[in-house]
Amino acid sequence: MAQPLTPAEQMARFLEQSGPVSHAPSTSATDPFFSYDRPETHGVHVEQVRVPMRDGSQLTGELHRPAGTDGLPTPGRFPGLVYEFNGYDAVPLFAAGARHFVTRGYNVVVCNVRGTGGSDGVIDPFGPQEQSDNFDLVEWLAAQPCSTGRIGQLGVSYGGHNTLLSAVNQPPHLTAVIAAQAFSDWYDNTIYHGGIPNAQIREWQRNTAPSTLETYPQHPLFDDYWRERSVKARWDRLRIPVLDVGGWVDHYRAGMVENFRARQGNVWMVAGPWEHGMVPGQFEDIGAAAYLAWFDHWLSELPGLLPEAKVTSYEMPAEGWRQYSTWPPAESRTVSLSLAADGELQAGTETPSSTGAFEAGDGQLSFQTRLLDADQVITGGIEATVRASFTADDGNLAVALEDLAPDGTATRLTNGWLRASHREGNEALAPVDPGTDYRLEITLWPAHHRVRAGHRLRVTVSSRDYPLIDNDAPDGTVTVWLGANGSALRYHALSGEV
Repeated sequence: MAQPLTPAEQMARFLEQSGPVSHAPSTSATDPFFSYDRPETHGVHVEQVRVPMRDGSQLTGELHRPAGTDGLPTPGRFPGLVYEFNGYDAVPLFAAGARHFVTRGYNVVVCNVRGTGGSDGVIDPFGPQEQSDNFDLVEWLAAQPCSTGRIGQLGVSYGGHNTLLSAVNQPPHLTAVIAAQAFSDWYDNTIYHGGIPNAQIREWQRNTAPSTLETYPQHPLFDDYWRERSVKARWDRLRIPVLDVGGWVDHYRAGMVENFRARQGNVWMVAGPWEHGMVPGQFEDIGAAAYLAWFDHWLSELPGLLPEAKVTSYEMPAEGWRQYSTWPPAESRTVSLSLAADGELQAGTETPSSTGAFEAGDGQLSFQTRLLDADQVITGGIEATVRASFTADDGNLAVALEDLAPDGTATRLTNGWLRASHREGNEALAPVDPGTDYRLEITLWPAHHRVRAGHRLRVTVSSRDYPLIDNDAPDGTVTVWLGANGSALRYHALSGEV
């Protein structure tokens, strides 16, 4: 699995591949939504701004307005966009990407969050103060004399997280949003995977908000601190139109699917073959076309376009775009495979009962299917039930699902994790009695992947999955119950038998 880029690397790649000019879409998608465009009608006038917040603090940024040939702002009122409200002190870089919208009749504000760039205060990513500032930023843009009062917001990763939090905070003038590679829950999607600390996020913390290296460990359980930073905890307030864009090679794909499934009436999902980071420049780049179509539809007096289906998804690894009315697709079926003796992964309810064991330090158990007779398309809903006991008073479980090619090449499709003491949820610990077996339910990240005939599926169960989780499992033996009454993998699939 590809390692995610650091924020600095994301910035550099975006500047190199997009720069000040918006690329035309380079995608095989046939839905007109993904090739929408209209000519530039304006130039760009840039104003340095200090945006006042309700507590008297000010945020630094730039206001980009449609301009005439003389460079002066075009008279009249235009819809507005809050563009990439994040903590990376990169206003000029993101402003380059905003040009596509300004030249087509949008006011765009690009702003540093509190405590970054020249903005007052101290950074606290996605905290109550940053959310309050985002609310004020939306309303400030709506109140400008050049504004129609119809405001959208968009962003990727940090900016995407803030976009969804802005939506659930419901500024009166926020009309529609686009969130790319964004979370549903900061605790579960990022900081603690199944209650186990994410080892990979600490570099981001050191580079972006060092104080969180102290504050996050003070909240190992899901408490009010995390609830304040969660979209999932406020799904009932996610009511405006949302275009949730994610990648099947991105670690926020679970958040994308969760947001869609929770709010299917007002959320559209677009899942591409993308890694974490900027979509521009990646394979199957939908460019700015879909984003312009979306905002034209919801914010402007132009008709714009919406996707032809609620879900548009790229079938991995290179099978092309598909469209569905829901996710997992209504036409998919549930597949259940038992983790069986002798390393077999097989369907049926008659598999004999047995056990397997591994050492928590560096051991694992592996199970694989027979060769597939026909292609099978995995379409999400991936869950593992692992019946296990521990010789220690707690334990970690890491489950990985792989596509195993005839030449032995393994492609990881997805993964999931759970600390045994979090088996009843993340709000309180459930004691683990050594030697007692527990039925542990582990949700794996979603996937949309075609497993070819002649390939196998392989499931690995272990206690380690560094750097996605810390290697902090207590030493000892993990015993796993196998067979029909033991452990199993379930998922949704189209076509093909295992």
